[in-house]
Amino acid sequence: MKIMEPLCPNFDLLKSSRPTSVPLFPHRFSSTNRGISKKPCAPFPCASYNRNTNPHPPVKTQQSTAHDLLKSFKKGVIGFAAAATALASICSDSPAFAESLTVAFPVSRAQEVNTVQRTLVEAWGLIRETFVDPTFNHQDWDLKLQQTMVEMFPLKSADAAYGKIRGMLSTLGDPFTRIISPKEYQSFRIGSDGNLQGVGVFISVEPKTGHLVVLSCVEGSPAARAGIHDGDELIEINGQRLDGVDSESAAQRLRGQAGTSVTVKLHRGNGSGSGSSIKEVKLPRELIRLSPISSTVITHRTPDGRLTKTGYVKLITFSQTAATDMKNTIHEMENQGVQSYILDLRNNPGGLVKVGLDVAQIWLDGNETLVNTIDRDGHMSPINMANGHALTHDPLVVLVNEGSASASEILAGALHDNGRAILVGRKTFGKGKIQSITELHDGSALFVTVAKYVSPALHDIDQVGIMPDVQCTTDMLNPPKQTLKEKSPASSLEADSCIMVAEHELDIQKPKVGLGLNIAALVPPA
Repeated sequence: MKIMEPLCPNFDLLKSSRPTSVPLFPHRFSSTNRGISKKPCAPFPCASYNRNTNPHPPVKTQQSTAHDLLKSFKKGVIGFAAAATALASICSDSPAFAESLTVAFPVSRAQEVNTVQRTLVEAWGLIRETFVDPTFNHQDWDLKLQQTMVEMFPLKSADAAYGKIRGMLSTLGDPFTRIISPKEYQSFRIGSDGNLQGVGVFISVEPKTGHLVVLSCVEGSPAARAGIHDGDELIEINGQRLDGVDSESAAQRLRGQAGTSVTVKLHRGNGSGSGSSIKEVKLPRELIRLSPISSTVITHRTPDGRLTKTGYVKLITFSQTAATDMKNTIHEMENQGVQSYILDLRNNPGGLVKVGLDVAQIWLDGNETLVNTIDRDGHMSPINMANGHALTHDPLVVLVNEGSASASEILAGALHDNGRAILVGRKTFGKGKIQSITELHDGSALFVTVAKYVSPALHDIDQVGIMPDVQCTTDMLNPPKQTLKEKSPASSLEADSCIMVAEHELDIQKPKVGLGLNIAALVPPA
């Protein structure tokens, strides 16, 4: 998932997540009996879950009688009760089991650790019910709970106990399934409005290596001014190594009050293979104001001498206001007589999946399929529009690159596979998983990968990415040097070779997928 500080996954301001994505609809998955010893429910207080109720209800923390606890937790999908006894139990009244399932474990005498024990069982139960891999990375998930409880029992601090939960989640082999602290989750929620204090960098876990890498920097931010580039690997923050640290935790460390500073160490590889370098830089924290949309109108003369107007729209992240802002921008451009569009998704790490689908419907008509989701049992479900009406039918080119992830890939795939747009740029990041976000009883939040997605044409995206119809070489992918505003001149885009290629495709009027154009022939020599 991608995080940015100010937004969701992958920004130290904190959307986003790793670029963050949230489910489009409530997911209910059946539970299966895998390696579980069944026995009559013990006489201790127990928590129950029921598949026919709200999957994510608030969980009460009161520790009382068994009767009170059962009354409370029967309203939820998973709950936990720990009385002042030596043991606590979990019982299932799910129809998937003929008998109640009891897991007994010692309850910590340290109150703060006891609270995290409750959080552990909440997290364990949600993953057991919804995690996309029903084998839990080929391990006994019920045994994993007991092992983690034993390891957590002697601990004295909540931080150490949370570390045990993170360790348990890491065994799933999915960097996007994770837990964040109450403080981190509060920042995550606040960050959806695009205003936070930090250094202005989007970061994400690279799935193949597990390293934290920079996806992009906010134009004009401290990170951008310091010369931090996409692809740089974060090694340390304030002298602390980041081995095994997830993007949310790293983002939390980068955030802070405006006027303070943070020191980061980065590794930059050389694409030519001739070497690499380590860079350490001290960054001031500032108030980062980030609108999800920046736009301008490009006046362009076609080869036959016609003067045309192209609407350039850069979508920076899929925050809560992105779809509404996009609609307003398109309406304004239509009133200005724009005849074609360039939608720039480069270095957009994603965000709210639902917002990505809302943006897609701005450009599409009818009942088109926007994306297909695949649940833990392998069942594929299409997500279709319902009698959609596009705001414009003008020709459209979408720009993508290796920083385009998650919701960006869903949007690009929807527009491309439905024949609405041609893709120009470089292969996308390749994050084809959807996470649910659940607030737990202590204010922390659990991100769980609940489904995979494939494009409308059934192209797999996860760890593969989307290959554009027309590619731009690396040295041609130069983003605008300054942040665009609605009334800013288009001169800052003149050096962007991919925009030149996009304009050429728009001149053709009827772009054909897979032309394989020689881009060098379209770009005049320097």
